[in-house]
Amino acid sequence: MKTMHRFAVSAVMAAVLLGLGACGEMSTRDKDTAIGAGAGAVAGAVLTGGSGIGTVGGAAVGGVIGNQVGKGR
Repeated sequence: MKTMHRFAVSAVMAAVLLGLGACGEMSTRDKDTAIGAGAGAVAGAVLTGGSGIGTVGGAAVGGVIGNQVGKGR
């Protein structure tokens, strides 16, 4: 089971990193929001055992945190 979680986390992180490659026109704050949402989704999925609600909730919280971090830049 732990191997499956590690694979899922790796796959999501790879998708986030590949997706950010297309963000050349995004502002720093937008990039921070996207990174926060991706990291939050991974954390939410891991903490809730892959629950869809946990993943979406983590993405929402991570996006808000990333947006606020990017606010000061």
